[in-house]
Amino acid sequence: MARPIAPKTLSEHEVKDLKDKLAHMRHEVNNQLSLIVAAMEMIRFKPELRDKMLDNLARQPLQITEEIARFSTEFETALGLVDDSGE
Repeated sequence: MARPIAPKTLSEHEVKDLKDKLAHMRHEVNNQLSLIVAAMEMIRFKPELRDKMLDNLARQPLQITEEIARFSTEFETALGLVDDSGE
């Protein structure tokens, strides 16, 4: 993680916004993990659905990492850890 470009003080609103975004990320990751568990259960009890469920399973890690990356970018931006000037 980069060092702050300049000291940054977050307002109460900005802190609440980050907390809301973190809660959203946790919810989305939990949804993806729930889909993994559900797909595994379907494979266990309905082996004929294996191919369809494996496709579903294969998509989940990417969706989880995308959600975490999205939050990380918002977090780093809010804390001034990225240089938005393009330099």
